[in-house]
Amino acid sequence: MLAPSTRRFTLVLIKPSHYDDDGYVIQWMRSAIPSNTLAVLNGLALDCCARRVLGPDVEIDIVAFDETNTRIRPHRIARRIGEAGGLGLVALVGVQSNQFPRAVDIARPLRAAGVQVAIGGFHVSGCLAMLPDLPADLAAARDLGISLFAGEAEGRFETVLRDALAGTLAPIYNFMADLPGLDGAPMPLLPAARIERTGGRLTSFDAGRGCPFQCSFCTIINVQGRKSRHRTADDVEAIIRTNLAQGVDHFFITDDNLARNRNWEAIFDRMIAMREEEGLFFRHVIQVDTLCHRIPRFIEKAARAGVARVFLGLESINPESLVGAKKKQNRISEYRKMLLAWKKVGCFTYAGYILGFPSDTPESIVRDIKIIQRELPLDLLEFFCLTPLPGSEDHKKLAMAGVAMDPDMNKYDLEHVTTGHPRMSKQEWERAYRLAWETYYTPDHMATVMRRAVATGISPGKMMFLFLWFYGCVIIEKIHPLEGGYLRRKVRRDRRPGFPVENPFVFYPKYLLDLIAKHVRVGRMIWCLGRVRRAIKRDPNRARFMDLALTPVADDELESLEMFQVSDATRAAAAKAKRMASAAAS
Repeated sequence: MLAPSTRRFTLVLIKPSHYDDDGYVIQWMRSAIPSNTLAVLNGLALDCCARRVLGPDVEIDIVAFDETNTRIRPHRIARRIGEAGGLGLVALVGVQSNQFPRAVDIARPLRAAGVQVAIGGFHVSGCLAMLPDLPADLAAARDLGISLFAGEAEGRFETVLRDALAGTLAPIYNFMADLPGLDGAPMPLLPAARIERTGGRLTSFDAGRGCPFQCSFCTIINVQGRKSRHRTADDVEAIIRTNLAQGVDHFFITDDNLARNRNWEAIFDRMIAMREEEGLFFRHVIQVDTLCHRIPRFIEKAARAGVARVFLGLESINPESLVGAKKKQNRISEYRKMLLAWKKVGCFTYAGYILGFPSDTPESIVRDIKIIQRELPLDLLEFFCLTPLPGSEDHKKLAMAGVAMDPDMNKYDLEHVTTGHPRMSKQEWERAYRLAWETYYTPDHMATVMRRAVATGISPGKMMFLFLWFYGCVIIEKIHPLEGGYLRRKVRRDRRPGFPVENPFVFYPKYLLDLIAKHVRVGRMIWCLGRVRRAIKRDPNRARFMDLALTPVADDELESLEMFQVSDATRAAAAKAKRMASAAAS
């Protein structure tokens, strides 16, 4: 029992979602990917609570919400804090640019009720890192009395909590010039009850932060820095064991590029020992660059460590576009070697592909996607519009030059066109985005990828599920797969300011009919893909399937494959690769 003098401080952590084109919050009964930032802040809060950083007479009550699977009711939060004595803080965490308008909409009624609010994440950090002046949306939030936090919270969160307890939150906390180390830092951790609201027993953690490359469209390098900061193998083991103890055995390791985490081998070795010597089961999804196969033992150890899915920043097969975006580390001559290396160890491969580089047109985009279908053994391709995200070099250059960009941050989700293009109108660019998904995810190509999966030891059923997720999100839900989930929830009154609240006699029948129609379409997809899956499983030669993409790398493919001959830039890249190979051989 608490002593009579004990005070309560209520800390509410919220990872906001953002609005769809109809003004409704993107929310699901079960969302897809839990937020690592929410796990990090929850872990830091638990550490602050254990160390009693607010004093021996103050108990910290911590609540963590992910709006992608939980409705946020600001008036209830305000009442909860009031009933606990009025001491508290609502922290909107990990707020990306497209989520900033929603974060402010959540904060506004809280501030009106006298609740202290802070917003942190990539939008605040990126703007303060790259822009000389505070942009209008951040200034407006500050003027509402919202505290802005830039940087990372390790070693700093307790300062914010103490200021909140005293009622003296600073307008801006800027720690961008002093990024903390991660060795021995409190572990990212979400309770199992929160993780169960996602699509499976999956949680997130970062084994490191920072990326050494210089991609002009990227915010990571300017927010997390270009120097690798990493957790130790002991730290990672503790994270995995703690989650296994609460029944969570699938992990998304959120490092932007795990292959450049200088501690990768020690971490993989520890995971391998846990799996092979102790018989523990766990799986990972990781993100790496397209030259990871050149790191000795990396792919082999990744597979033994439990890596089942790999995300790759492919971005383009046009060398001119890659050089223009300062992504010089991507060499198209290495793509097949890298993808075949992952296939050899039975890993699924996802790749990001950016649409809207200066030389792109709808026709060139479709042409290049068809080349990828034929010549690269890639499983899933996900498309993004080239977007000048606040915090990136691209955004800073356009802002400083006075180039027009869409003022609505809600659209900065990599799906919407937010600035001009030298060769495409806005309508053509939007059409190219739709064409990209429709071109790659044809019934014939999905069947081919499932056949490749079986031939390389990957479950066709799991591949079928991923197709349902990716293609279904885009075609049926009109939402990017990374924002997907199961059973879309729409709350009539949770609509973006400026949109009318629909009449209940209109809203609910429309919502119900929409859910039914979507499930009918999903059922049809399951039936069609299931028929392909069954046909493949009946094929006695299924394990011997071979096509151009699965063909081992050959000496003459720099002259024979279309991806190396489609333009002057690709021919130049092929010629350079041949010169490098010749020099290495001699």
